[in-house]
Amino acid sequence: MDRTQVVIVGSGFGALAAAKKLGKAGTPFVLISETTEHLFQPLLYQVATGVISPGEIAPSVRAILAKYPSGDVRLGRVVDVDPDAHELVYESAGVCHTIGYETLIAATGARQAYFGHDEFAEVTYALKTVEDADRLRRQIVRCFEEAHTTTDPERRRNLLHFIVIGAGPTGVELAGQIKELAGRYFAESLRDITADDVTVTLVEGASEALPVFGGKLSKYTFDSLEKAGVEVVLGTMVTDIDESGATLSSPDNGFEKRLTAETIIWSAGIQANDFAAVLADRTGCETGRGGRLLVDEDLTVGRYDDVYAVGDMASLHDFPAQSPFAMQGGRHVAAIINGKRDVGTPFSYKDKGSMAIINRFRAITRVGKVELTGLIAWFLWLAVHLVYLVGFRNRYIAVMSWCGSFLGHRRPHFYYAQDPDSAKVERDGEKEHVAA
Repeated sequence: MDRTQVVIVGSGFGALAAAKKLGKAGTPFVLISETTEHLFQPLLYQVATGVISPGEIAPSVRAILAKYPSGDVRLGRVVDVDPDAHELVYESAGVCHTIGYETLIAATGARQAYFGHDEFAEVTYALKTVEDADRLRRQIVRCFEEAHTTTDPERRRNLLHFIVIGAGPTGVELAGQIKELAGRYFAESLRDITADDVTVTLVEGASEALPVFGGKLSKYTFDSLEKAGVEVVLGTMVTDIDESGATLSSPDNGFEKRLTAETIIWSAGIQANDFAAVLADRTGCETGRGGRLLVDEDLTVGRYDDVYAVGDMASLHDFPAQSPFAMQGGRHVAAIINGKRDVGTPFSYKDKGSMAIINRFRAITRVGKVELTGLIAWFLWLAVHLVYLVGFRNRYIAVMSWCGSFLGHRRPHFYYAQDPDSAKVERDGEKEHVAA
């Protein structure tokens, strides 16, 4: 059985922040991840809308950590842990491996939450992985391409209607970008489709868009989306979804409405990945909303002082499930392991502000009591996200892609090839329609 000083599970912001600090100190560690890439999740919506390519936001974890000889990166899925024996079991290429550790850092992130309606996952598009973004991108292009050729007015309306559920940052960004696609990209290349032909409906259960901001920033977001042509429906829940649309209802006034569309995007909430439940069971740690681990003040898990959880899978004092919380948590744990901080030192979160992009040249930013909107906030958003992108090449290509997409009309990463099987189904359906 392998043994190492530290095992890190995951490859997100928290995992890499801890790995870099351990690597700089020469502390031996093994990082185990289900993917070989570090995903910059906040920019997934730009992959889905053709602004940038997956490679620009998903660099290799091994390349990032290559300069730290004390580290070892392994591809695998962690399936069990024995905190008393200090052993962890992971599966790789169908084979189970056991590795011993002195300290465990869990940072496996979160996945989409459907609030008890897991069946919605089968008929909606999520945006948590590169595969999700690629699937959504192909769907968006397919809808525009087929709307360009269909002779059925009702089907054309459904192809060009996009329903986005959840007015958090991802939902707002997607709604704004899809509407921009209609007016700035497809209007140039498909001349029979105008921005007015494309309907984007953004549905939110709360009474504000971007409710985490509230106040004038939420009001600015709502006004900006409405001005761009996005229909924003607030205080409304989604009660049912199927392959042809969604049913909306408002408990306050008894309102109920059926919307038909071929594309329904779900971006309403997160829940911890499966390893959080395993860790909770093995350590006796309580869980909160979305299965997130209710960690102790020093980010330890349950009754174990050598097991830590950071990032989206952990919950402490309602700190936001965002990359700064994950990175600061990873560095805090690494500092304790490296002896730079005393064991049991409480984690102190430094709020560096929040921001969200709405559409081209419009964004919102809050840093302390300072609130910014519009072009200044938009440029600040670009600058901050460039800093977080890993690697000079990624930053350079992202800048070029942003210039082409935001200043020009290009979407260099839109491409689509029709599936022969789906084409056959469509032809058969048209024949049946003609026969009827």
